[in-house]
Amino acid sequence: MLTGCGRGEVDALIQRSRTAGVSRWITIGTSLEDWELYRGLAATYKDVHWTVGLHPGSVDETWEDQVKTIASYFATDPVPVAMGEVGLDFFHLSKYPDEAAETRRLQQQAFRAQLGLAYQLDCPLVVHSRGAFRECVQMIDDSGVDWRRVVFHCFTEGPEEIQMLIDRGGYASFTGILTYRNADKIRAAAKLQGLERLILETDAPYLSPEPVRGTTNESAHLRHLAEFCAQLFNVPLTEVARASIRSTRNLFFGEQ
Repeated sequence: MLTGCGRGEVDALIQRSRTAGVSRWITIGTSLEDWELYRGLAATYKDVHWTVGLHPGSVDETWEDQVKTIASYFATDPVPVAMGEVGLDFFHLSKYPDEAAETRRLQQQAFRAQLGLAYQLDCPLVVHSRGAFRECVQMIDDSGVDWRRVVFHCFTEGPEEIQMLIDRGGYASFTGILTYRNADKIRAAAKLQGLERLILETDAPYLSPEPVRGTTNESAHLRHLAEFCAQLFNVPLTEVARASIRSTRNLFFGEQ
């Protein structure tokens, strides 16, 4: 959310967000290169929280060294609110079969190791899944991680897949993609999960919702997504805000 911003830019971003009705933030870790940055932001800014995890797109031959350091962050102050984002991304594989197979192998190893850590730490889990939904579900099943603390972020699957999460007690969270014209199956999935389990996110700086699609995304744009969801669920905006805030607090902070 706040990557690459100077102090004044972060202040301005947070103020725009507050004006739009956002009052709490979670900035998502992806590799050793950003974990300290996000820890520092969470220590500096009230109501900014952070996560730590090795994104599948950041997995390479050094993954073991990076993953070995993750547990130590859960002994720091402020403590990460989740492990993530972690998972599998088979969408961007090499066109060369041997290289693709090696990437799959490394990602699966890194994901399995982080699932083991999440199980030991009993912490929430933010999952990145692209082109690998069923593989991710199977690996989580095998890990013993509590599904009630799992969210598949930036959900782009359909009703069949979200039913698999519902059956297990897990969550899906939705980005600006939900507002796009060709996202019928994603909207159907959101409605199947239901308003009471709705979680909204930005995935900033990507995936700005309509009517600001094509611009750099930021937390202030979350209001556009919430307004769209009010129409989707045929409820007042305040009901969308209440439901999404409650689900997010329950997942990440254990708050009812």
